[in-house]
Amino acid sequence: MGPQRLSPAAAALFCGFLLPLIAAQEAILHASGNGLSLPSKDYCMLYNPNWTVLPSTLENATSISLMNLTTTPLCNLSDIPPDGIKDKAVVVQWGPCHFLEKARIAQKGGAEALLVANNSILLPLSGNRSEFLDVNIIIGFISHKDFEDMAQTLGSNITVKMYSPSWPNFDYTMVVIFVIAVFTVALGGYWSGLTELENLKALASTEDREMMKKKEEYLTFSPLTVVIFVVICCVMMVLLYFFYKWLVYVIIAIFCIASAMSLYNCLAALIRKIPCGQCTIACRSKSIEVRLIFLSGLCIAVAVVWAVFRNEDRWAWILQDILGIAFCLNLIKTLKLPNFKSCVILLGLLLLYDVFFVFITPFITKNGESIMVELAAGPFGNTEKNDGNFVEATAQPSAPHEKLPVVIRVPKLMYFSVMSTCFTHVSILGFGDIIVPGLLIAYCRRFDVHIGSSVYFISSTIAYAVGMIFTFVVLVLMKKGQPALLYLVPCTLITASVVAWRRKEMKKFWKGSNYQMMAHLDSSTNEENPVTSDEHIVQQ
Repeated sequence: MGPQRLSPAAAALFCGFLLPLIAAQEAILHASGNGLSLPSKDYCMLYNPNWTVLPSTLENATSISLMNLTTTPLCNLSDIPPDGIKDKAVVVQWGPCHFLEKARIAQKGGAEALLVANNSILLPLSGNRSEFLDVNIIIGFISHKDFEDMAQTLGSNITVKMYSPSWPNFDYTMVVIFVIAVFTVALGGYWSGLTELENLKALASTEDREMMKKKEEYLTFSPLTVVIFVVICCVMMVLLYFFYKWLVYVIIAIFCIASAMSLYNCLAALIRKIPCGQCTIACRSKSIEVRLIFLSGLCIAVAVVWAVFRNEDRWAWILQDILGIAFCLNLIKTLKLPNFKSCVILLGLLLLYDVFFVFITPFITKNGESIMVELAAGPFGNTEKNDGNFVEATAQPSAPHEKLPVVIRVPKLMYFSVMSTCFTHVSILGFGDIIVPGLLIAYCRRFDVHIGSSVYFISSTIAYAVGMIFTFVVLVLMKKGQPALLYLVPCTLITASVVAWRRKEMKKFWKGSNYQMMAHLDSSTNEENPVTSDEHIVQQ
């Protein structure tokens, strides 16, 4: 999570593994038109399970006739139409009074349910029912767009059934997130080790060594650089919180550019291994492979398609995940922490950073939400109307529904059930929770290259997997978004430390592979055959 080029890496640090705790719960509004030729259709509905009890199956749901009262405020008994609303499910809009007051009026009129339609509401806040204990009718929240579609598709005479299917006890999206995370850190670390091995083999002359040293300095984080980087990340996090509606588009643009370049680097490394199709063209005294030109066009096209359709819930997340995996892989392979000391400083500071912005900031912000949760889930520019114990939220037109593209997203529509109608629930993993531990795992792999083993890389990768499992367990038990680094950092750092201590290599491990390599280089300078010395390094 942190290259010398600040913006893409800082974006990768902004979100931890977060599954927002939501007071509302999804349900299905099954609407049917009266007549054989008119179909039925399912719509997503939100309700508070503490206020309303819905059946879990369509068969057990009661059929209720729907009545459109969106042109009526329904704040007084006089607002009830002359025909009455007895045994109806009435649809109203937000305002000008408390929606629970509308429910009380509807209940006095004999209505069975109150459905609140709004253009921008995404989830109803819990509120306080202390003044509305007598209200016991069904209260639900639907999109006004869905209500209009209902009228156009099914006509004016509609009956509805409301039910809330139970989610599976086991969240399969966690398995997908787990596989993506472990695969990315393992492959990124292994790739970093291959690069280190190739660099060592290339050290055949003094000129090559000097070039190697310069390259290491450019890609390496010093402890001071690590501290400065974390401070800048904190500043950018706060700026994003206060200026989200402008900066979100900056982050989207940066993500498109950085992810397209990363995808190219990842795929180019594979294509170069293919011996066929190596046609080249000359350009300014340089030869360029034609297949790489087509590859660059493909990578740019993928990023552009995602940017255009990024808010398409059904499939855009697939492109975002592909680009995100490539982004993380490229950073893990490219960035180098020079020693275990830098690893401890980086991971330790970012652990405090993650915990502060998830657990501490709710005590600072006005709405009591953590900055990390709001940025991960995507703040919607809410304006709040305080009405005693109730807060009503409506979205402003600025940056509507835009989310920071710095997370791996797996929507729960993968269950292929009727609940796929609702797209409000996704499992997300911040890039930072992949890149930061991945930099440690990459360092372990490079150190393994120098000592001729695989123990550090394998043990740290297993520790990362265990840390992810522990994160999921705590997430399920606490039912609240967790800072994943709180569990990943101790697991990986402690495991690497124990391995180094047991192998009696802590001094070398602490000073780093660069220290060891430079020691070999210094000793090989006085030898008659430096190539033989370099080969000895690789073979150790």
